[in-house]
Amino acid sequence: MPELPEVHALVTDLRSHLLGRVVDRLEIVAFAALKTFDPPVSALSGRTVGDVARRGKFLDLTLEREDERDLHLILHLARAGWIRWRDSAPQRSGRPGRNPLAARLVLDDGTGHDGTALAKGSGFDVTEAGTRKSLAIHIVHSPLDIPGIARLGPDPLDQGFTLDQFQRILEAGGRKQIKGLLRDQSVIGGIGNAYSDEILHAAKMSPFKPAAMSPDDAARLFDAMQATLRGAIERADGLAASELKHEKKSGLHVHGRTGEPCPVCGDTVRQVIYTDSTFQYCPTCQTGGRPLADRVLSRLLK
Repeated sequence: MPELPEVHALVTDLRSHLLGRVVDRLEIVAFAALKTFDPPVSALSGRTVGDVARRGKFLDLTLEREDERDLHLILHLARAGWIRWRDSAPQRSGRPGRNPLAARLVLDDGTGHDGTALAKGSGFDVTEAGTRKSLAIHIVHSPLDIPGIARLGPDPLDQGFTLDQFQRILEAGGRKQIKGLLRDQSVIGGIGNAYSDEILHAAKMSPFKPAAMSPDDAARLFDAMQATLRGAIERADGLAASELKHEKKSGLHVHGRTGEPCPVCGDTVRQVIYTDSTFQYCPTCQTGGRPLADRVLSRLLK
């Protein structure tokens, strides 16, 4: 799932391609992905891309037309969605349900970020792999019209997000497990399963630790969150969308690395399995050498 660092990098890449370009059309292939119907898809045609921004894990394209209210094309890539830039459009978009293509944004004539001429039809594809489809496409007048954005918590990399504010969030979390709190978009926006694993590993903290913790622990977690997210953004800086998935995977220390040695201490990375997700951790670094209880696996072994 694209999280804060990847969406940040996608924004940077798309800005270099899209700013000032005129939309020819948006083609919807996976109709279930389109979550809004007013304004209609056709309302995007002829509008100019004025900005590309990140809101939590949402991508927000501002589309402008003189003397008219701005529209926002907003994408949530969910678990398996992605953006693929292309310099020209294929003749057909494919049939619904037969390929991973969910939507295609086609641009009018223009020039690329390096000044080269681009043929009509350049733009990007929105794809979603797998059979579980949860990608979401919205066309709205205001980002706040989308409930997931309206209830977003503070951005952890915002300059105004301080340790004091973070400590208040943790205290309000009470006995809630810190892993779940970090992933709660209404509490802190942009962190998902992968980077919550990485942040907790960097902080040497158990995923099951209660959110309400000592000031020293809170400061350690805050520093780990800042360093982990900023480090991921720095590694992805300047990369094209096609390179970001590999960069994310190569930069992870524990997430997705079950059975591999921890790069810090050499212990074996373990995982806990839930019904719809898993997370990874290092026992030596995070739990005093004790494996965490895995209820799903325990039931399977009975």
